[in-house]
Amino acid sequence: MAVHDDDTTSDDPTAPRNDPGNGSATPGPDGDLEPTHQVTVFQAVGGQGFFDRLVERFYDHVANDPVLLSLYPDQVDLGPARERLATFLGQYWGGPDTYSQQRGHPRLRMRHAPFRIDPAAGDHWVAAMVDALATTMPEAPLDPDLAGAVQERMIEYFTLSAGHMVNSPAEP
Repeated sequence: MAVHDDDTTSDDPTAPRNDPGNGSATPGPDGDLEPTHQVTVFQAVGGQGFFDRLVERFYDHVANDPVLLSLYPDQVDLGPARERLATFLGQYWGGPDTYSQQRGHPRLRMRHAPFRIDPAAGDHWVAAMVDALATTMPEAPLDPDLAGAVQERMIEYFTLSAGHMVNSPAEP
C-alpha cells in the first residue's frame, strides 16, 4: 500500500491536497504495467474520525494553555474552531472537500492574519498537536512502520504550517 499526501506545485504548506484516486501503474513480473492502488493518508488512518479525535485532543491542550487560548476570540466556545480544524485536516490529508465547500479556499495565512502569532505561539501549537498526534496515531489501523512514517510526515507538516502562520516577532 502506498500512502501519499499528493504534493502540489504550491509553495504554501497549508494548501489543500487533492485525492488523485487510483490510476497509477507499476511494471509487473512480465514487464507489463499493472495498476497499483494508492491510498491517501485520510483513508489509511481510518477517515474523518481520526482527525476528529486528533483535533479533540489538540483542543484539550488549547483549553489549558494560556498562550494558545489567547489566540481565540471566543475562549469559552472552541467548538466552531474544532470543527474547522478537523474538516481542514481531513481535506488536506486526502478526504472530502468539506472545508472548502463550507468556507472556500483555506487561505490559512490570511485567515490567521488578525491574530498576533509569534514564534512562541507557533511552538506551543506544534507541541500541542504533536502530543495529540502521539495519543491518536496508535488508534490508526496501520502497521507500526507505516504509522511511524505517517506520524513523521504529519509532524513535518504541522511544524511547517505553524511557522507559516507566524506573523509577529518574538516578545523581547
